Amino acid sequence: MRIMRRFLYFIPLLLLMSSCGEYNKVLKSKDVDYRFDFAKRAFDKRNFNQASTVLETIYTPLRGGPKGEEALFLLAMSYFESKDYLNSGLYFKTYYSRYPNGKYTELARFYSGYGYYLDSPDPQLDQSQTIKAIEELQGFLDYFPNSDRVSIAQNAIFEMQDKLTLKELQNAQLYYNLGNFLGNNYEAAIITSKNALKNYPYSKFREDFEMLILKARYQEARLSVEEKQADRYREVIDEYYSFTNNYPDSKNRKEADNIYEIARKHVQD
Repeated sequence: MRIMRRFLYFIPLLLLMSSCGEYNKVLKSKDVDYRFDFAKRAFDKRNFNQASTVLETIYTPLRGGPKGEEALFLLAMSYFESKDYLNSGLYFKTYYSRYPNGKYTELARFYSGYGYYLDSPDPQLDQSQTIKAIEELQGFLDYFPNSDRVSIAQNAIFEMQDKLTLKELQNAQLYYNLGNFLGNNYEAAIITSKNALKNYPYSKFREDFEMLILKARYQEARLSVEEKQADRYREVIDEYYSFTNNYPDSKNRKEADNIYEIARKHVQD
């Protein structure tokens, strides 16, 4: 029994040594077909690093032949499965640009965007990857509106749009918090909020933007010179009516009502 256990222990080790031995042999081989066959077997065994390394050396020589299309797609998928979404996106885009009606074009367009989605950073960080993901997934939806992956792509786009909107909300809140430091940051908060509402009209943060606009209008009016205050407070009242019409049961209703009462007194006076 002890001998059998030792034998079973060494089986995975022997298989690993065998795989590594063939991998080194493949890297030295000039036989493109042999290397391609090995890369496919490595991919099937989920040895994605080995697969991508070998495919990098042969996808160009195979271009134009019957195996070139598959080699390029497998290269992109190897990087995707390795969670190297930057390289996978690059090769997926190369694939669908080179083979617009190819066997794997639908998958290439989907995974190109979905990889960028998986790699999308937190809202406070640079969102260029998020924007790229939305563009790629929207391209997938435009080209393949009947795909069975449409709902996945749409949900990913909605999630990323909320992320972009949250970043804009954080920026607008920052402007509001800065107040009149080195300029009228309340106006910057209003502009940022209005642009976000225009760009993302169905955002779940819409109420937060509109409340921030109301508060910023109030601060502008409160800090205005006397001859401009009446007009500024009228703008506050207009924003109040817009906010309460859209969100009559808002959690911020009490604060909004207090702002309105102050503004109304200044307009009456």
